[in-house]
Amino acid sequence: MQIAVVSLFPEMVGQVAEFGVVGRARERKLLAMHLENPRDYANDVHRTVDDRPYGGGPGMVMKYEPAAAAIAAARAELPAGCPVICLTPQGEVFDQAVARRLAGLPGMVLLAGRYEGIDERLISREVDEELSLGDFVLSGGEIAAMAVIDAVARLLPGVLGDDESAQQDSFMHGLLDHPHYTRPESIDGDRVPAVLLSGDHARIARWRRKQALGRSYLRRPDLVRKLSLSNDDRKLLEEFLKEQGPV
Repeated sequence: MQIAVVSLFPEMVGQVAEFGVVGRARERKLLAMHLENPRDYANDVHRTVDDRPYGGGPGMVMKYEPAAAAIAAARAELPAGCPVICLTPQGEVFDQAVARRLAGLPGMVLLAGRYEGIDERLISREVDEELSLGDFVLSGGEIAAMAVIDAVARLLPGVLGDDESAQQDSFMHGLLDHPHYTRPESIDGDRVPAVLLSGDHARIARWRRKQALGRSYLRRPDLVRKLSLSNDDRKLLEEFLKEQGPV
């Protein structure tokens, strides 16, 4: 996959490619990143990329021309047809389903906005879709772009040491993940659940599914409501709730 990022702070975004999963993806040549700075396409000595908003009001607005030129340069580095995605609070909420969809693309251009906003003509003329991390405001789209890159990179075949790891992540099947434990077996009397020490893989799988269902029901009931639970899942959830006692 090839990802290009248009940002006024490309060095900030570039850091995501130096560590962890994204770094391994680049080392294995499963992911390539290209960075473009609109300032490089400004036509004045001050490299101006923003101006006052028409109609008045606080703050500044990203100008059309430098950003459009940076997007064109980014597109030229990617396969034809790769979408331009703007990170903005007005966008569709980014979730695991969107990450899976993007992971199936040959590439994408991520546009990280700054200031009070971006000239709307750039959005309407150059952007294919808009994404948001949620109902809160960041100082710019760089952190959101980094989150998208990380979430997508870990879904690319061969990036993780065990591809099954991604399949067991939270939200991959619409639920939160089950609890995880490692050594030591006991911490101040707080022991690892006995079923995980049993070696019975069928019982372990059943326990993990039950915990994922129960944890999601208690912490994110909206996720459970979206699912069509099987009879077995309903029984596991009922069993979990009985074990919890009054909540």
